[in-house]
Amino acid sequence: MQWRRRSAAGSPAARSPGSDEASLCEVADLAVGYPGGPIVLEDVSFAVRAGMLVGVLGPNGGGKSTLLRTLLGDLRPRAGRVATRGRLGFVPQTDRSRLDYPVSARDVALMGSLTGRPWWRPPGRDDRRATADALARVGLTELADKPFGELSGGQRQRVLIARALVQDARLLLLDEPFAGLDLPGSDRLLQVLDDLTADGCSALVAVHDVDQARRWDRVLCLNRRQVAFGDPATILTPRVLELTYGGAITLGGHEVEDLAPTASDRLARPGG
Repeated sequence: MQWRRRSAAGSPAARSPGSDEASLCEVADLAVGYPGGPIVLEDVSFAVRAGMLVGVLGPNGGGKSTLLRTLLGDLRPRAGRVATRGRLGFVPQTDRSRLDYPVSARDVALMGSLTGRPWWRPPGRDDRRATADALARVGLTELADKPFGELSGGQRQRVLIARALVQDARLLLLDEPFAGLDLPGSDRLLQVLDDLTADGCSALVAVHDVDQARRWDRVLCLNRRQVAFGDPATILTPRVLELTYGGAITLGGHEVEDLAPTASDRLARPGG
């Protein structure tokens, strides 16, 4: 499978020799900004391997959505490089979706097939089979004909994941997928992500919930630059959380002092 690499020059290139075959995404020394503006995210280096669930933590404006847009190719790196293998699937926040269109859950998931065929060609049997399989993987077969706008927030989020699966995406990029979900909806979505990664998919998930990220394979902490990347059990120290979110934080009822980072706090090895 061919890699696509985007460097500061913005030109795709074949994967470089020696890249980890198991990695679906490699980012090295990335710096990025919006057109005509300053750099808003820098010093980012990490890798996502097959079957890995990675949480992206950071404050609002810390660079989580900017990173996702860069991985998708919407933003060009100012420095460093981004290399991806296989297709990426973007799962936006469901509360930003139009809910008044007369489309069913199946219709929305089927939209994922547009990446593999001309827009004017009607979906074929294979497209409809892939859609049915994707809805089954996220546990929504029984609700396939229900209007998208009448689904719960968690169900809509799973439909959008199904749409990405129809695209045959191997790496899912999820932007705050748990926002606005109740506990049962969050638990069901977590189970879907666990099942997908067990099947070999990978997911990069922008979240605010630190405790949620603790149970995942890796965590990437951003605050306009990379604070840390690695195993949550090692990375999520009080010092790193303070550097990530700014100001003192409270853990276990005690305020954590404002401490400067140490070399052991900043773990930025691409393999984690």
